[in-house]
Order: sequence, then C-alpha cells, then structure tokens
Amino acid sequence: MEPQKQPALRFLKPEVLSRISNLQLLAKTVVEGFLSGLHKSPYKGASVEFMSYRPYIAGDNPLHVDWKLFARTDRLYVKEFEDETNTSVNLLVDISPSMGYTSGEVSKLDYAFYLAASLGYFMWRQQEAVGLTLFDDKIVQRVPPRKASGHLLTVLQHMHRAELGNPSSMGKPLHQLAEFQRRRGFIVLISDLLDDVDALIDGIKHFRFQGHEVLIFQLFDPQEVNFDFSDMIEFEDMETGEKMVLEAKSAKDIYLKNVETFRQSVAERCAQIGAEYNFISTDQPLDFALFQFLASRIKKRT
Repeated sequence: MEPQKQPALRFLKPEVLSRISNLQLLAKTVVEGFLSGLHKSPYKGASVEFMSYRPYIAGDNPLHVDWKLFARTDRLYVKEFEDETNTSVNLLVDISPSMGYTSGEVSKLDYAFYLAASLGYFMWRQQEAVGLTLFDDKIVQRVPPRKASGHLLTVLQHMHRAELGNPSSMGKPLHQLAEFQRRRGFIVLISDLLDDVDALIDGIKHFRFQGHEVLIFQLFDPQEVNFDFSDMIEFEDMETGEKMVLEAKSAKDIYLKNVETFRQSVAERCAQIGAEYNFISTDQPLDFALFQFLASRIKKRT
C-alpha cells in the first residue's frame, strides 16, 4: 500500500488559514512550510545562514571564520555572536476601521495578524527580540521587543484580543513610536496605508532618521484591487461613515487609475527615503511576504 501523501504546508490560501483559530499554530504552520520550501529551492541554506552567519568581508577577523563550513561549501562565512545578531523587530499593525474590510472570509486586519504572527514566530525561531504595536490615530497597545521565553505568546494574545479602533491618522503614532524605539532595529509596518501620504512618509522618515530599517506591507482586499462590482452600488467609507452611490462600470477605470497613482506615489516616496515597500492582496499566500522579509534582512547584513 502506498503511503498517503501529506497535504502541502506551503502556499496555503488565507481562507484556509482562517480555519485555524490558534494564532501560534497558524504561524508555525506557515513558517515551517515556508522554511521547508526554502531548503528545497535555489535559496537552500538561506535560513540557516541568516540565523547565524554573514558572508566574509575583507578585514574581518579570520578567527571568526567558520572553516568547517568553508570546507563543505567553499564559501567564507563569519560567525556572528549574540550581541551582533540580537536585532529587535517591531511589528506595527494598523487597526483602523478600513482594515476591517473584506469581500471574502479574510479581512485586511485578519491578514495583517496572520502576517505579523508568522513574522513574530519566524523571529522567535531565530532567537531575536520581537515587539508589537497596534495603532489607529494613536498607540493603542505597545509590547516592547523581548527575547524572553513566553514573550511571543504575549504578542499573539494581544493580536487575538485586538479590535478595530478609530479612523487612522498615522503621522502621530508613528512619530511617537520612533521616539520610544531609540535603539536601532527593524520596523515592519502592516497597513492599507489609506491615509495622508505626506503624514505617512514623515512618520517613516522619523524611523529612518533614528537609524531603523523599515519594511512596509500595504494590504488591499481583492475587490479593492480589481473593483469587480456591477450595476448601481452604494459605497460607505469605513473611516468616516460617508456614503456614495455609483454606477460601478463607469467608475471602475477612474478608480483603478487613482489606486495605481496612489500606490506608485507611496512606493516612489518610500524608495526615496530608503524604506522598502511591498503591495499585497489579501488573497495571496503569506510566502511572498515572508520571502520579502527574509530577503530584506539578508540584504541588510551583506
């Protein structure tokens, strides 16, 4: 009898993940599947090297070279000690009302927490400090980065208990967080970014001025991306409650053009200040976002 094939853990659709009520189990499922895929891909070894090593640079102390690894791979890598790899990662999650939008089973906020939980688990696996901030027009909850045993569970519990908050005004909470987080680290901002672009960029600039690396994930629902509505339809602004009736077909081209202009503006301005920008639709598996995070971390270390 042939053994039964186990279901693939990689590329799980978000609606499948939504059936896992335990965030820790969800994060473990996503990350372990992702790392398993890395080991079978052209990026084999990236996760191991990322945890403990960096490529040798001329001038490094030869005593820190892992010569056993060199004998196996013919490549020079330097061992990084704990004080060198103890980078804090701060997960910033927008909980403003627009994040509650969904055209399916998974809202933008659900997806944001799936992603944040997975990144938190990933960093816990690397034995690095993880922190969480929930914000709307202010800081709603802040859990400073720590490596202590059980800290990840605290972070996940705050996500599990979170509710949608006030209309977003990102400038103020971002500036406050930049002041709180003086020690250089890695900032991961997860939001739909539906706010004033100038205020958003000013807040990100503050992090960059403090020496932080910034990685941004802008989340949109598939309907916000494709605008697949028909006939006359009433739209309601989830932040202000304002309503508008539109003929969907005639409004589609204008809407899509405005969204693309908005996205391009954010992407270009982030690039100008050295912040990495990624756009994600909430029907995409989380593997894409995890790889962007991993690639960004590796790039900053090389």
